[in-house]
Amino acid sequence: MPLVVDGIAAITRLAGRDLGHSRWWEVTQKQIDAFADVSGDHQWIHTDTDRAADGPFGGTIAHGYMILSWGVPMVAELIRVTGVGMALNYGLGKVRYPAPVPVGSRVRLHAAVTGVREVGRGGVEVSRAFTFELDGSAKPACVAESLTHYYP
Repeated sequence: MPLVVDGIAAITRLAGRDLGHSRWWEVTQKQIDAFADVSGDHQWIHTDTDRAADGPFGGTIAHGYMILSWGVPMVAELIRVTGVGMALNYGLGKVRYPAPVPVGSRVRLHAAVTGVREVGRGGVEVSRAFTFELDGSAKPACVAESLTHYYP
């Protein structure tokens, strides 16, 4: 059950709050192929299972941007904001992909609110640290700063 936060005033009190972990999501070849079709990135390390079997990772790996895009539904498992007129994805900062994500692996999101600041028109910017953990790996699949603006 996600944390429910109602309104701008409640959002401002989130600074420093650990939001916890999403559930584990399994990475499938079907998902990778679908992302390749949508993104136009059909590089063989993602989509050619035969060639990738002999490649540096021993099989296909997920696109980094695919894993990063999972931040949207994964963070929705952790927090739901109500009582605002609009929320905007403002952007990302410091995105890194420390470990490849092989097909068949599992990923989950750990999120923490690192800051909240005013942005004008009564709105606030929420900065969250996203760490996409890779099951069984000492290194995460992805780390990023996620920025969202909320307006009344």
